[in-house]
Amino acid sequence: MDVRVANLTVTAAGRRLVTDLRVEVPAGTVVGLVGPNGSGKSTTLRCVYRVLRPSVGSVLLGGEDLWRLSAKDSARSLAALTQDHHVEFDFTAAEVVAMGRSPHKSMLDRDTEADREICAGALRQVGATHLAKRSFLTLSGGERQRVLAARALAQQPKVLVLDEPTNHLDIRYQLELLALVRETGVTTLIALHDLNLAAATCDRIYVLDEGRVVASGSPAEVLTPELVAEVFGVHAHVVTHPDSGAPQLIYAHAIAADPLKE
Repeated sequence: MDVRVANLTVTAAGRRLVTDLRVEVPAGTVVGLVGPNGSGKSTTLRCVYRVLRPSVGSVLLGGEDLWRLSAKDSARSLAALTQDHHVEFDFTAAEVVAMGRSPHKSMLDRDTEADREICAGALRQVGATHLAKRSFLTLSGGERQRVLAARALAQQPKVLVLDEPTNHLDIRYQLELLALVRETGVTTLIALHDLNLAAATCDRIYVLDEGRVVASGSPAEVLTPELVAEVFGVHAHVVTHPDSGAPQLIYAHAIAADPLKE
């Protein structure tokens, strides 16, 4: 299932957060959003997973306007791992993962054996089987992130939306989670701060700055020293990863701010 963000504009409190954004995520690909803080990455993703309604434009899920679908119908197709998740009740990790099955059942339906197998499999995929009986509230930030990733996988979506999914994870689990995203074959739209992780994971990258797309293309096309200097304010060398062949950035130093622009 493909995703298309068409002419998206979002205005809040009199301030324009994103302007005329166009992003295409072909079925089965991993597409990344990168950009400085405040560039509009999370705002864009919130529109895609239906937390924020755009002021102008649309989000098309398999050609259908996302906002014309019921919440349950959209949840059967799209799962999100967000930065602003909240679980305040004392659920076990297994119970949190089981919430991912909700879009596929009625309110009073009990979990079936098939549901339990799907949830157990999702916990295995993220290396969190040992956390199943632990209280979610007692887990570390990284452990919580893995359990929430398992919940998204248990939803069995056709589209994944991931907003900084590697936050709180140590390097091993960062690499494992992003490798898992690729292995699932699920259409994925992901926001990442780490440009090297984005280069290693994404088929295509959109660079956002001040709410606009300023570049898009393959990682090799987009992650150039010139663009990194202009958008991120950092001098960097681009080298080729010896195993994957993906471009990797070696940062030299930050570029001094121009006081006349502040």
